[in-house]
Amino acid sequence: MLSIIDQGYAANCQGLVRREFLRIGSLGLGGLTLPGLLAARARANSSGSSTHKSVVLLFLQGGPTQHETWDPKPSAPVQYRTLVDTIRTAQPGVTFSSYFPQLARAAGDVAVVRSFASGNGGHTYEAVTTGGNAAQASMSAVYAHLAGTTNPANGLPANMLVLPEAAQEGLRLGGNFETQALPTLTQPGHLGPQYAAFNPAGGSQLRQSMTLTMPRERFDNRRELLAGLDTLRREIDNHGYLERLDRYQQQAFDVITRGIRDVFDLGKEDQRVVARYDTSGLFRLEDATRWYDMKRASNLLGKQMLLARRLCEAGCGFVTVSDCGWDMHANENSPRNMEGLRWLAPQVDHAVTAFLEDVKARGLSDQILLIVTGEMGRTPRLNRNGGRDHWANLTPLLIAGGGLRMGQVIGRSDSIGDRPTTTPYRPANLFATVMRFLFDVGQLRLRTDINRDIKAAMENPPVIGELF
Repeated sequence: MLSIIDQGYAANCQGLVRREFLRIGSLGLGGLTLPGLLAARARANSSGSSTHKSVVLLFLQGGPTQHETWDPKPSAPVQYRTLVDTIRTAQPGVTFSSYFPQLARAAGDVAVVRSFASGNGGHTYEAVTTGGNAAQASMSAVYAHLAGTTNPANGLPANMLVLPEAAQEGLRLGGNFETQALPTLTQPGHLGPQYAAFNPAGGSQLRQSMTLTMPRERFDNRRELLAGLDTLRREIDNHGYLERLDRYQQQAFDVITRGIRDVFDLGKEDQRVVARYDTSGLFRLEDATRWYDMKRASNLLGKQMLLARRLCEAGCGFVTVSDCGWDMHANENSPRNMEGLRWLAPQVDHAVTAFLEDVKARGLSDQILLIVTGEMGRTPRLNRNGGRDHWANLTPLLIAGGGLRMGQVIGRSDSIGDRPTTTPYRPANLFATVMRFLFDVGQLRLRTDINRDIKAAMENPPVIGELF
């Protein structure tokens, strides 16, 4: 039996179990289950499904501050004022925090929503990612429900979660926070665990989790496992077995032996592109992780975003990227005066700009929609340590690509960054916007296989109209 198993866990009535990703019944390929899945997907009614479109959600866990990102308040009274300088952007009259010089130059390619309010004041993610739909399912799970759990052309999971562990082998972040808390970021809610995001837990770990009905000692490490798969493929090719398989069986074999592992192999990427994305040199982890809240940070966001682009290009429809450490109370759990932003913000500036340049160079800007936000914003008033606490009334939101209207600031906040002064946009509006980008909502209304709570969530709230 050749299987790939998710390193994460899914709950069922018997407790926690590993969630199987792909299975081939035997080395002779006589009892494939994946080809049947591929064939069924190819035959399925695709009315309303997305066409070569993908969403990348970059989630800044902890609650990014609106003042020190894309809605600075340099003229506010000192107790509210932005702590760092501001910088002019390519859009006349629009300034960003000086932590974001590259994005300031690329402001014509992004839209900043300054009237977005998550309405969420704690470290929970459902309020933002579900848009409040009654099924309690994240946008990524809803996508898998509507479009199918795998890409019918190659079997790639339609819904993926890219943690820092996907970018570096053997990474162990402090507090084990990623695996304990972040599953709710992509929760499937009442739709069922089959729609949860596939978490490879690192490209090498994905490959290590393959099991074969061969002597264990031949495949006891990553290098031997991959060598074994290469040998297996050559042997089957040499015997001409593949010529006797139908196209879905051939697809299944390619998924196992070549396709899925290639996506996570950055050695197959142009190394100049890898270097452009690289954020590892922007700070040393040992400098940032002296504080508890920063122990969950990494300097791997650039590679995470590169993996997201590769996944989208390979056919994944929804990729969630997490970047932790944005809790900025300055209460000794994080540095005073929000000094942690000196490590985190330049990473976002560099990685997001590299991503935008890359997808534009590849002609993918209209096909990939990028969303950058977090679970909440930060208080307008600085606390006594120069930090900002939890705030539900304003939340940073940056959107790029998707063929939508870029080069604009949508909405306004008041003079101290306390609340919107224009009609606020909520997570339900973001949810509706994402669904409209991905699908023909009119066609979806005709389908009878869609959860009714999801239909209602797409029909009721308006989209962020300025984007269309």
